[in-house]
Amino acid sequence: MTETPDLDPEDRKIVTLARSARARNGVPEGAAVRDETGRTYVAGTVGLDSLKLSALRTAVAMAVASGAKSLEAAAVVTEAESASAEDLAAVRDLGGPGTPVLVAGPDGTVRETVSAG
Repeated sequence: MTETPDLDPEDRKIVTLARSARARNGVPEGAAVRDETGRTYVAGTVGLDSLKLSALRTAVAMAVASGAKSLEAAAVVTEAESASAEDLAAVRDLGGPGTPVLVAGPDGTVRETVSAG
């Protein structure tokens, strides 16, 4: 993984987890979110005939289903240039408008950090 020098260790962790999920599952995107207690939820893209979810929306859904009340941060590893509006909305719904979303390329380099709001 290419290092992003000024990245907080906890943020680096969720980027690494997201990258691992993408590689391990051979899916277009991997994502991870960290809740208010520090727990992490990791997911890949869901591409069933009957259900299609981005990795980030899947990770948010996993956090909600596990009882998370809010998010501290989110990360997505993708070839896309930035997070989709739908992904940002899902993070905002649980984490609030100021929740940072780290968008990294397949090599793990964070390209941008955007606010969910």
